[in-house]
Amino acid sequence: MKHPYRIGIGWDVHPFAPQRKLILGGVQIPYEKGLEGHSDADVLVHAVMDSLLGAAGMPDIGELFPNTNMEYKGADSLELLRKVNDRLRLEHWFLVNIDCVLLCEEPKIKPYKEQMKDNLARALEVHKENVNIKATTTEKLGFIGRKEGIAAEAVALLYLDK
Repeated sequence: MKHPYRIGIGWDVHPFAPQRKLILGGVQIPYEKGLEGHSDADVLVHAVMDSLLGAAGMPDIGELFPNTNMEYKGADSLELLRKVNDRLRLEHWFLVNIDCVLLCEEPKIKPYKEQMKDNLARALEVHKENVNIKATTTEKLGFIGRKEGIAAEAVALLYLDK
């Protein structure tokens, strides 16, 4: 028997790339560089998707949306998140809450957090209060501290409604 509550964790990282838009949580953020990736490289949404899929015991995003498939070239990660949510709902999994953290030295995330929460909540069909986003730096340590990229982590709690 499946337990009615399950927790999943998701982690993603992308390096900065010139001449790309910076998309985080479905928000285009003015910045001198974007993130490198096959899709729109939305590191936050990717971490969220993997946390949801992990909680439900489903394959990760690399398996569901492989970077070898041209269908996902430049894909909108919020659209992929909606597909993940649809897949969860088919198996009767529903989101209780999600907690996310972005790790970056730049840009500042605070001005965009509410819009990011709105985007995630809409894609997941939950109240905005069930989505939390935080941001932190690495105090100039490592690749994030050297401003070479951005990482994100997410934890999701799902419940089974059968």
